[in-house]
Amino acid sequence: MNRLFQNPFSLFIRRKRSSESSRHAKKQWRMYSPAISFSKVMLALSLVFLFLPLFVIIFYSFNESKDTEFTRVSFVWYEKLFLGSGDLWHALYNSLLIAITSSVVATILGTLSAIGVGWYKFRGRGYIQTMSFLPMVLPEVIMGVSLLIFFSGIKLSLGLFSIFIAHTTFCLPFVYLMVSARIDEFDYTIIEASHDLGANERQTLFKVIIPAIMPGVISGFMISVTMSLEDYVITSLVSGPGSTTLPLYVYSMIRFGVSPVINSLSFVLILVICAVTFLLRKGLKGFAASH
Repeated sequence: MNRLFQNPFSLFIRRKRSSESSRHAKKQWRMYSPAISFSKVMLALSLVFLFLPLFVIIFYSFNESKDTEFTRVSFVWYEKLFLGSGDLWHALYNSLLIAITSSVVATILGTLSAIGVGWYKFRGRGYIQTMSFLPMVLPEVIMGVSLLIFFSGIKLSLGLFSIFIAHTTFCLPFVYLMVSARIDEFDYTIIEASHDLGANERQTLFKVIIPAIMPGVISGFMISVTMSLEDYVITSLVSGPGSTTLPLYVYSMIRFGVSPVINSLSFVLILVICAVTFLLRKGLKGFAASH
């Protein structure tokens, strides 16, 4: 009886000592690591390379002049953005509509596909796993041309619906990849426990499996939204009259000169994306703590 009570306590002591020794080794490594190293320099250069264009866009969004020479601080381009850019907002609405709807459909199909392929053995399983990654490795031009030929073959009019189908097609493999990575780390004993407690397949799916893989599902959804919003090549090939998205509209503006309104819109989108990322980070932490 004493041995039963001593083992957990001794295990706790060993874990505490190992964690203390690891923290001590980490502290010693930080003390003897050089202030300037190759890895730190490369990290700083990478951060500058990634974020410097964003700061340039933000800086010139407050420039009164259209030229690259900064004259004085002004909010004239923000006023023009919110009060005199109806076509721009309509293009952004089309992009958001297609991004959200296609990402939702791709997330549902990709999640169910990952669950089915990951847990069930059937004929053609390896073939499906291989074919699911083709949209990720094929060039966007080939993907767009093949979809255009397919839409022409079935006599489908080009417009928002054709863009929706195209975006769902190339977003689905990314969701499948993210959810599959989560399923590979899944503890199958939880499913056995749910069956032992009397849960059927549907209850196990919605109350056990999906909550456990929810971080992968949300990650796949966010990647799909990002890829749909920034896509230009495939969208330009499968779009029709009245279905202009934000990348197509921006490209049409660039041909006649870059307008500072685009800089203002970029800064607004950066703020929105940062706010959404912060809220999702807090929400995922609360979700992980509750589960």
